[in-house]
Amino acid sequence: MVTRVPLVTFVIGLTAAAAAGAATSGEEPPPSRAARSGYVEVPGGRLWYEMAGSGDPLVLIHGNAGDLRHWDHQFQPLARHYRVIRYDLRGYGKSTVPVERQPYADHDDLAALLDHLRISKAHIAGWSMGCAIAVDFVLAYPQRAASLIAIGPWVSGYSSPAAEKLFVDLRAVATAASQRGAQAAVDAWMNAPFFASATHDSSARAEFARIASDYSWWAFSHASPQRPLDPAAINRLGTIKAPTLIMTAEHDIPACREVADLLDSVVPKARKVVVAGTGHLLHMEKPREFNQTLGTFIRSQSSR
Repeated sequence: MVTRVPLVTFVIGLTAAAAAGAATSGEEPPPSRAARSGYVEVPGGRLWYEMAGSGDPLVLIHGNAGDLRHWDHQFQPLARHYRVIRYDLRGYGKSTVPVERQPYADHDDLAALLDHLRISKAHIAGWSMGCAIAVDFVLAYPQRAASLIAIGPWVSGYSSPAAEKLFVDLRAVATAASQRGAQAAVDAWMNAPFFASATHDSSARAEFARIASDYSWWAFSHASPQRPLDPAAINRLGTIKAPTLIMTAEHDIPACREVADLLDSVVPKARKVVVAGTGHLLHMEKPREFNQTLGTFIRSQSSR
């Protein structure tokens, strides 16, 4: 089922419910519990994580060219209602880079993180590249997923003409990273057709660029020993049993909009929301609306 959300009706329609990310009544919600952070050991490396709040566990998986700061507009607001965990993927942020010829899998890393935190089951949210990891995790560990939240969505193994255009742009970024260094990679990413056409808010673009400027671009200049999910997620989407929220944007990357449509048509318990007036950085461009939609969905699952 598709829900298209014009900005005005989107805000009005959700103010009747308790907001899960920002106050709509003018009153500021009470502050969340202090964040806890640290490293967790995984085979061949370690992951940096942050956790705050209490209640149902919610994992936030960041996208490419950045780190857990992709969730700065969600972490503390959502921690007023949930136990929120965000972390740096292997090769990103403060986490260690992969070890050559030592295979690993991001979905297994997430399972190890949850084991360390003694969390048996969580809502799993991923944006862009992080969405592919979230999908892989839900497929590999179905009993550990309270729900799947696919944002600016991607799944491993997806292919189409629009996807190939995206891959061409990403290969140009990789060339810039390997030949001219990190700043050239940032510039190439920000000006790549797939990204420039899918971002319209200048402050969100500046925020993304600031985070990207701290990225090592390791994955764009090294051969990763990452072990993919087998068979690939694209061949298993119909087996997802977790309730699924798909969040895409009116001006999202074309291939991501295709993936959103695919998930909506194939995943049995899926609901798709299209946020009007936003692009691929929807959680940075419209954080209040984004947090409300996500929170409303989680509450609907928790009340069952």
